Amino acid sequence: MSVSPPGGDHGYDHGFDHDHGDRRTVAVVVAIQAAISLGYFAAMAHVVLHLRGGLGLAAGLIGLVLALRNLVQHTLSLPVGALVDVLGPVRMGILACLLRAAGFALLGTVSSLPWLVVAVVLLGAGGALFHPAAQSLLAGLAERRRARGYAAYAMTLQVAAVLGPVLGLALLNVGYWLVALTAAALWAGAAYLFTLVRHAPPARDAGGVVAGVRTAVRDRVFVWFAAVSAPAILLTDQASVVVPLGGVDAGALTVFSCVLAMVSAAVQPWCAVPGRADRPGVLRAGLWCAAGGHLLLAFGAGGGLPGLVAVAALHGLADGLLQPAVFQTVARLAPRARFGAYLGVQTFLSGLFAFAGGIAVGWSFDQGPGGATAALIVLALTGCVAAACARPLPRPAGPGAASEPEPVEGARSRVETPML
Repeated sequence: MSVSPPGGDHGYDHGFDHDHGDRRTVAVVVAIQAAISLGYFAAMAHVVLHLRGGLGLAAGLIGLVLALRNLVQHTLSLPVGALVDVLGPVRMGILACLLRAAGFALLGTVSSLPWLVVAVVLLGAGGALFHPAAQSLLAGLAERRRARGYAAYAMTLQVAAVLGPVLGLALLNVGYWLVALTAAALWAGAAYLFTLVRHAPPARDAGGVVAGVRTAVRDRVFVWFAAVSAPAILLTDQASVVVPLGGVDAGALTVFSCVLAMVSAAVQPWCAVPGRADRPGVLRAGLWCAAGGHLLLAFGAGGGLPGLVAVAALHGLADGLLQPAVFQTVARLAPRARFGAYLGVQTFLSGLFAFAGGIAVGWSFDQGPGGATAALIVLALTGCVAAACARPLPRPAGPGAASEPEPVEGARSRVETPML
């Protein structure tokens, strides 16, 4: 198995103007990202306050409910990522948006624990489908367009992450039910936007789901990267959980979310340079920043607004570096017909890590201030260990490989090239 070389055309030949088709694909995917992210952040920025204050759930139960969404989403990513390779990203993206629309509608209108579980399972299943579908559309582009397209995709997410909590806070005055139903409507609109995609990567049988997963797990270079990057989701997601559990009000939480998103968006243009985000130094820097943010919280930085802004800035840097680092590295390591399978394996490992860590953090916060501090220190140490384990990955061999076909099976030809 070989990979497309830097600068090579990682796209698909449909017999049309590739640049025009790539631009249209990026525009549609960015519009989808704007709709779903606005809805997601409007609802999820205030979900802990809703579950804690509105429904009266204990911190440990909140951690379990939110970790269940992560478990479903990232466990299903293992088969679903490969399924996107087989069935195509457009139809999977439509299904993903409809499932999440149903999940958000339930989240805002039910109060019993069993129905909340149904809601988060739908949200998790929708997320498992959405991310490999949307990112497969971008991974099929030529490298330069892919890097810039993903930067626009990620920046749109962060802009929506700034506006979403503000929208949610305004609607929260009426009730959380309105916040959640608005999110559901935006996700339903995104399902329609998927139908506007033209010249998407075709559905490929390529041996089926099992063969795709098998190819990924046999790639030792990729498996090492997947293991090292596995804590990334836990470290970035827990910031939005531990801050409200620390006792901040809705206004301070909105400031925290907005600063985090703005810093993350500001990093994306720097990451848009082809060949930059997949350097191990970028992954390491993101993990160090996440570790620093949790360490500041452990020593009380979240008690005042200046400290909370500093924590948000660190987590914004972490988020802005880790997202493109993971995407670009997976896109570089994966054969062109196996991107969904590779992304699914990486996301699966990250989800298991996030599920176990989310439960542990929620339980620790129920043990009082000492337990909360211990949990934050462990999160910081996790980031430090992962950063220390990140190492240079091999690059594809030789510029002449650009014209070589991309076999599904076979030996990967590489040379070790240090990445600074």
